[in-house]
Amino acid sequence: MKRLVIVSNRVPAAGTPQAGGLVVALADLLRRHKGLWFGWSDALTEKPAAEPRLVDRQGVSCAMIDLTPEEHRKYYLGFSNSVLWPLMHILPGVVRFHPHELETYRAVNVRFAQALKGLLKRGDLIWVQDYQLLAVPAALRELRVSNPIGFFLHIPFPPPVVAAISEGLLALVRDVLSADLIGFQTATDAEHFAQTAAQYAGARRVGRMGLKLGERTVRLGVFPVEIDAREFARVTEAAMQRAPAQDLAHNLRDRALVLGVDRLDPSKGLAERLTAYQQFLAAEPDWRRRVSFLQIAAKSREGVQAYRSLLRELEKVAGATNGANADPDWTPLKLVTQSSTRTTVASYMRHARVGLVTPLRDGMNLVAKEFVAAQDPSDPGVLILSRFAGAATQLQAALQVNPYDPDQIQAALRRALTMPLEERRERWQSLWDVIKDKTALAWGEAFAEALAGRGTVGQRGTVRKKAAPRAVAKGAAKEGMVERAGSG
Repeated sequence: MKRLVIVSNRVPAAGTPQAGGLVVALADLLRRHKGLWFGWSDALTEKPAAEPRLVDRQGVSCAMIDLTPEEHRKYYLGFSNSVLWPLMHILPGVVRFHPHELETYRAVNVRFAQALKGLLKRGDLIWVQDYQLLAVPAALRELRVSNPIGFFLHIPFPPPVVAAISEGLLALVRDVLSADLIGFQTATDAEHFAQTAAQYAGARRVGRMGLKLGERTVRLGVFPVEIDAREFARVTEAAMQRAPAQDLAHNLRDRALVLGVDRLDPSKGLAERLTAYQQFLAAEPDWRRRVSFLQIAAKSREGVQAYRSLLRELEKVAGATNGANADPDWTPLKLVTQSSTRTTVASYMRHARVGLVTPLRDGMNLVAKEFVAAQDPSDPGVLILSRFAGAATQLQAALQVNPYDPDQIQAALRRALTMPLEERRERWQSLWDVIKDKTALAWGEAFAEALAGRGTVGQRGTVRKKAAPRAVAKGAAKEGMVERAGSG
């Protein structure tokens, strides 16, 4: 394959202990193809250098630029995470518009494109990542970059009526149509984008998964992000011998563990989840002292007001729950806002009788898949999953709930905690069968192969080589269609 260039908001720091499987997989993909990772250095300076600095991080070539504090405030904390993020998660009440933030967002995207252009080689495949960089494809085309450009949206895309709340987002839809291939987590997200592009950006639908803008045809594809399930299971087994796992087991005694693992974010349904647990304890006195809820909600984007407000709300609910129910030797709800290592979280997942994954909306939610991979097949826990998470389309054997409805969460908790072993095993096996043979690396390869035009993406995430150009011209590729990848 030709050299792959990944463009993301931030280049991952070297040796980050919390690095997830997706970051590791993208790094492996770049090593395999001698590629380049381009993005923000995570550093702020008043006078950034015009040229990116090049470093090698564990065998991955990286090119980085710095941002100014003002750019970070307006581009990242501002338009990216106070407008685009809540809007795409259908949280219009959290959206905050401020003057000039869209202008700065566009300026930073243009600066990314300008700094990247000098590093590109003929034939490079450019893969732009996520909502912070929606304007980069158009900025590259303005600089006369003709390389194949792919764009992948890791978060959901809203229906047109929600997208229209921000005229800035509608303009960015047209910008991202400068890419050749646009990937999404679910077919619903792809359809929402296609509808918005047709209604507001002047695009025309072509076949099932294609758009035409002027003379250009843009392919849309569904590529659900995966984890390396077998590797995560091995990580879990090793983690069970370490101190954090043993300390948790000692503190639990014989109590059932309910576990939530998230970033502290309004889209994760944390306030609704903690409130439902509070109501569960009030409605189910028999479970007093028999269950403990550990919610890890690592702080993030502390510069955004909505995130600070959410933390105060969670602390209030946790305090009220413990104040009404706790005993000197039992804390019914533990709220932890510090991040934990991947291995520690894996061991907690193995201990959990219930995994509570109830985002209000999520692009995929890899925690749900990691929870399944971490389980002991002989005595697995039960996954409670929001039906509005992208993973719900794949993990249908989970107990799926409406995260806005505390009664549904309570009922699912009751069912999960009392579920017979045989049913728990059957449900876990069904979930494991969905994820066991997939990897994040294969997901990345599938997208890169589709961008390179070497094949169409099959139903199981494999890439089928094209038999002959004439056959393709008569088939799906003519319509710009990339079929669903990794849906099992």
